[in-house]
Amino acid sequence: MSTYVILKTLHMSTAYLTITLFVLRLLLDAVGKPGWRQGPLRWIPHANDTVLLVAAISLLFVGGWNPLEQGWILAKIVLLLGYIAAGLFALKVTVSRPVRVVAAVLALVQVSAIFHLAMAKPLIF
Repeated sequence: MSTYVILKTLHMSTAYLTITLFVLRLLLDAVGKPGWRQGPLRWIPHANDTVLLVAAISLLFVGGWNPLEQGWILAKIVLLLGYIAAGLFALKVTVSRPVRVVAAVLALVQVSAIFHLAMAKPLIF
């Protein structure tokens, strides 16, 4: 199996796990179970996201892509920064519930756009 295929599989798997863990933490908060903040769900997403980022950067090198030349990659990076910011607000206990809900929806919309760009890889963006 080629390095590219291994990295792409790792990247996709960790991306799916990132969203699963994010939604799980949102749901636990929504049903009044904030205990996840003291357990493994506090640090596992960060470890997974580190692997996701390393795989993404490795794919850039192996694929020979420059984000400044590939608009869809640059758009994914910008959306990723927005997802991180919205996700922080969505999971922050000190933020009001309505703001957290809006932030959660915004985060999920942005990650949906990231997934769309990853699958479509539009040439013109």
